[in-house]
Amino acid sequence: MARYWPEPAWTHGTPARTGVLLVNLGSPAAPTTAAVRPYLKQFLSDPRVVEIPAPVWWPILNGIILNTRPRKSAAKYATIWMDEGSPLTVHTERQTKLLAGYLGHSGITGLQVEWAMRYGSPSVPEMLNRMKADGCDRILIVPMYPQYAASTTASVLDEVADCLAHWRNQPEIRYVRNFHDHPGYIAALAQSVRDHWMKNGESDKLVMSFHGIPRRSLDLGDPYHCECHVTARLLARELGLADSRWQLTFQSRFGKAEWLKPYTQPTLESLARQGTARVDVMCPGFPADCLETLEEIAMECRHAFLSCGGQEFHYIHCLNERDDWITALRDIVQDNLGNWLTRPSVEPQELAASAQRARVAGATC
Repeated sequence: MARYWPEPAWTHGTPARTGVLLVNLGSPAAPTTAAVRPYLKQFLSDPRVVEIPAPVWWPILNGIILNTRPRKSAAKYATIWMDEGSPLTVHTERQTKLLAGYLGHSGITGLQVEWAMRYGSPSVPEMLNRMKADGCDRILIVPMYPQYAASTTASVLDEVADCLAHWRNQPEIRYVRNFHDHPGYIAALAQSVRDHWMKNGESDKLVMSFHGIPRRSLDLGDPYHCECHVTARLLARELGLADSRWQLTFQSRFGKAEWLKPYTQPTLESLARQGTARVDVMCPGFPADCLETLEEIAMECRHAFLSCGGQEFHYIHCLNERDDWITALRDIVQDNLGNWLTRPSVEPQELAASAQRARVAGATC
């Protein structure tokens, strides 16, 4: 097999472009066992996600997990599936289209704005190859994870690097490492809470639930735990909440190992038993609603809280397509594009002259 992929067709005189690629986690193509199984296999085969030696992990994954979990996960996906498809896919695509429009409205033209999924479709290599074929020689990668973690952000960068390793003619690459403390992101989160309170009144407690990772990752130096706490603290300050009015938790624990604590569902059950009548729960680490927010939080955790004596459970949706969030995303992208935005435009006659010079020098395209 050739070490490098074939270069796309290209003609001298073609104007260079700058691209922006939003990358989210991913989703199965359908809420079925057949569709969930390959998605889970790709996800759980990533050594960034499961740091267990392959000889130990692979028999467990292929012999047990992929024979039991896909059916259960498919049933959960079926409860939140939208007419257009998976919520995460739908919202990511909408955010991408809105971002392109907001950038253009700000006077930033000529950008190619695309989206991809780390697991599932459209894949990162698929979209990077498309952007390369379209003439993008500068590409900004935007992992849609506010808080950096090796299992999320770094995994995206691994996939990008693997793609670059197969290219003979590589573009310039930049990436957004995190935006956990970006003022626009924090402001959008805070306003989403205020909007909810305007319609429903304030709760006794605001629970901020972040996706969990193994405790071992923190011990080995992963900054995710710290960045979640920064986000929660800044959000509480923006809302003017006393410490007694809010709680940070971690959800989506997998396996028997210790994960970051406190765990979301046990915390909600404990609050209910202690007499907290009403809670509002939000997921600041997810810019778009997905299985973990719509099913795990809005359904499973709601049931757990009410079953333990709680009276009202309100889920505050993710930022999704909020105007203030897309505005913040535009600012994040613009800041990270930096001097790429100052590339001088090239007139058509200059491009034609360049192409002619190349042909005279021996170029065949």
